[in-house]
Amino acid sequence: MANILVIDDDEDICDLLQIVLTADGHQVALAEDGEKGIELYRKKKFDLIITDILMPNKDGINVIVDIINGGNRVPIIAISGGRRAISSDFNLQSAELLGVTATLKKPFTASEMRRTIKKILG
Repeated sequence: MANILVIDDDEDICDLLQIVLTADGHQVALAEDGEKGIELYRKKKFDLIITDILMPNKDGINVIVDIINGGNRVPIIAISGGRRAISSDFNLQSAELLGVTATLKKPFTASEMRRTIKKILG
């Protein structure tokens, strides 16, 4: 199956995605912020990246820009629940403009994530 990097500062989301994705046979690496996510991304080849938008240290928009500007066209799923003054719709539209493969609004279901991954990876 696929090697997937999950970048999210929400421990519950990371736990849920790790359980769901490993149950589906995927290998999963977790990073709790954008800086650690980019570090892992540079060390290992991933088939898919799932990144939150609003995170400490380096947000998901900067993660997406770094990956796309690096020339690697690894598929990216942007996720966001929106907090503070910025809505999740705005965050996800921004990610779409940057060229992510798909977006999911939190809270999403395991089925929604599975369908999105299947659509991307085949």
